[in-house]
Formats: sequence, structure tokens, C-alpha cells
Amino acid sequence: MTSTHAFWLAGRQATGEDTFDVTSPWDGRLVGRVGLPTDAQVEEAVAAAYTVRDEFAATPAHVRAAALDHVSRRLVERTEEIARLISAENGKPVKWARGEVGRAVSVFRFAAEEARRFNGGETQRLDTDAGGQGRLALTRRFPKGVVLGIAPFNFPLNLCAHKIAPAIAAGVPIILKPAPATPLSGLVIGELLAETELPAGAWSILPVPNDRMPALVQDERLPVISFTGSEKVGYAIMDSVPRKHCTLELGGNGAAVVLADYASDADLDWAAQRIATFSNYQGGQSCISVQRVIADAAVYDRLLPRIVAAVEAQVTGDPSDEKTDVGPLVSEDAARRVEAWVDEAVTAGARLLTGGKRDGASYAPTVLTEVPAEVTIACEEVFGPVLTVQKADGEAAAFAAANDSKYGLQAGVFTHDVQAAFRAHRALEVGGVVIGDVPSYRADQMPYGGAKQSGVGREGVKFAMDDYTYERVLVLTGLAL
Repeated sequence: MTSTHAFWLAGRQATGEDTFDVTSPWDGRLVGRVGLPTDAQVEEAVAAAYTVRDEFAATPAHVRAAALDHVSRRLVERTEEIARLISAENGKPVKWARGEVGRAVSVFRFAAEEARRFNGGETQRLDTDAGGQGRLALTRRFPKGVVLGIAPFNFPLNLCAHKIAPAIAAGVPIILKPAPATPLSGLVIGELLAETELPAGAWSILPVPNDRMPALVQDERLPVISFTGSEKVGYAIMDSVPRKHCTLELGGNGAAVVLADYASDADLDWAAQRIATFSNYQGGQSCISVQRVIADAAVYDRLLPRIVAAVEAQVTGDPSDEKTDVGPLVSEDAARRVEAWVDEAVTAGARLLTGGKRDGASYAPTVLTEVPAEVTIACEEVFGPVLTVQKADGEAAAFAAANDSKYGLQAGVFTHDVQAAFRAHRALEVGGVVIGDVPSYRADQMPYGGAKQSGVGREGVKFAMDDYTYERVLVLTGLAL
């Protein structure tokens, strides 16, 4: 695991003049060295993608679908190897890393399916008015141009897949930048794509440092930007290129709402277990992890001790251990930030029920109650294994509390009442509402994205393909309709 890894330039392996080290957040060991692209190599990748765009758009659907199917199958074959790599560079417990590989398998399979049916063309009769007699409109989708995909560290394989697979399916060239802390998993995708017959130049995977990204963002040959990451960086990108198409998948502080009808012992045990698991999985480093629990007063006193017990039952430690539920954060700096936010909340009057301790890059799963509204952890995305629990008097108050945030990615609502489910869908200002479960549920084929400061646009394979393309109408005249 300590070899030097090449990057992928216009479909071929390349090395730069320098390298950088990728280390484990768990024990600091060297996981691998990665070649650093030079400015000239980045220019070569952009020029190649721009040059091949028309050829790639015209590639037969079966060619693109076959390539995507190939990557999906090869990911299955290499699941254990890749899961161990994700765990080593990211600190993710290996059982969650295996799940991430499985999701990437599905993403490429979904993309292969969409490639086969995408752009079949929709027809519309225009003779509904006299001026359109004998006319038929045929609408198809065409690429907006080369995509610049920027992926985060928390799902270093699957979120790279969510950039690359839809682009290939739609016949759109892409340049992918994996996160500097976790580039190795994304580079594996390059190994598998290189085994296919896709046109040279249709894809590159370049571990470009963050400080060199502004030039790429500004490049007019890259008119589409798909970014997953922090609110601050995402909106800075959008503000810097107002005439480009930007899809931004940003932060959240996901709320799990437990309504009064969710009141049996079995109900509360299920809710507590799901909340505990998905406030701490990936070390809490998921945009849709549970950060806030809003429980109706009728169930609050019975739910809270169950949550605390379930959180305390989470197994922390070495991410390579099969028993580990919660590993380290991506860095010690990230853990220090979480520590500072919790300390601020406790100093301001919040009650610490469990956790609240840091050990290097690891932070103990933590539950807080009575958190003052003005402290950082009540307002911002913690991106760590910390959960706040609050009481609400009734459904309307619970939904209002869930909406009392600048973010709006997803929410979970524990209820058996189908009418309450539809009221939640109407009332909650989020991109997705999950009934009977936590906000952390995501199926990779469904539309995924946020409202408010959680971003713009949608991912999910078909929806990303729509984002990468635009509609073009062909009007046929003189037809006998």
C-alpha cells in the first residue's frame, strides 16, 4: 500500500515531477504516494477533453454502456482490496467501506442502464394550433460541454463515481479532481476505465492541489462544474463563474423528527438505534448524518435514554477491525474543531450526556441536550460524531424546529401516519424527506440535493445526466400527422 500511484491523463497513466504522501488518519502510517500533475499536464488533459467532446457525444450508446458495465463488474471483483484502501486513506471502518464499494458498483450499473435509454427523443405534435399544422417537434439532449468534477474526502470512491459515471453515460468528457486527503480510491476508477474502449481524452483523474484549482474553475473550456463539499467553497466557486452551470452538493445538519405516534417500545428502540448508528457512521462525516433529533414531548423522556445507550454501544477504534463502528475523523485538525464546538456548547449551558472526549484524530460519539440556539454546533454542520436532542410540543413545532436552519439537505420523520408523512413532505424545507427512518438514507438512483444553503441542482445518475446536458428541439415541417 506504499507504492507510488500514477494519475490518469486523457485515459493514460502519467506521473508528474513531484509527489505527495497519503497517510492514515488512524495511525499516521504512509498509505501511498501520488504523482502531482504539472501545469502542462493539466493543460494537456483539458485540451484533450475539449477536443474529443464531439466525438465522445457521438459514441454509440452500447459502447458507453459496455464501459460502465465493465467498471461495475470489476469493482465487484476487487471489493475487498478497494474497501481496505478506502479504510486506510480515509479512516472509515472497513465494514462501511465495503458498503461504499457496493454503492459504487450500483452507480456504474445504473449509469450503464441510463446510457442505453438516455436521449431516445421526445416528440410533440405542434398542430394543436393552426400555425403548427404538419409540424412535429423532436426534443433531444446534448452535452453542455466538458465537466469539471470536484469530489470530497468522505466517500472517496462513491462520490467520484457520482461525477464520472453520469458523464460517461451522457457522452460528456470529464476531468475529475479527487480530494487531496483521499485520492487513491478515485484513481482506482481510472485503472478500470483504462481497460475499456472509451475515446482517449474523454476522462482524466487529476489530483490537483486545492490552491491550483482556481485556474481550472475559470477555464472557459470547462463550462460545467459539479462540486461536492463545503458551503463556503461551493458558493465561492459559483460566485467566481456566474455564467457557468454549477451543481453544488453542500452541507447539512440533518434532523430526525420523532412524532408522538411513534410510541411503542419497538418504535423507540428502532428510532434510537438508527439515530445512534447514522449520527456516527463515517465518524459523522456525512452531509446527511443525523446531527439533530427533534422529539415530540410525548415520547422525549422515553426516547432520550435509548439514544444515549445506543450511542454508547457504538464500537470505536481501529477502522481495519471488523467490529469497529466509528473510526477517526479525516485528520486531527478536524477532531480538534469538533472538540472546540462541543466545548463551546457545554460552556454555554448545554448538557453533555455521553462522549465529549478527543484522542488524536478520534472523537468519542457524543450526545448533547439543552443546546443554546446561538452556539456554533446548533447552527453549522458539525461533520463529526455529535448529536443534539431537543423536545418539541407537537408536530407543527417539530417541523418548525427542523426548518430552523440555513441548511436543507434531507430530513427523517419517524411516524406511522401517512397524512403526517404528506404534511412533512409539504412543510420541510429540504431536498428529501425520509419517512420511518433517519435522513441519512440515500439510494444512488434517486434525485439527491438540497434546498437553502445546502446547494443547487441534483445528483443521482439520471439527474446528473440532465444537469450535464441541455434540451435541443428539432422541428419537422410538412408532415402528414
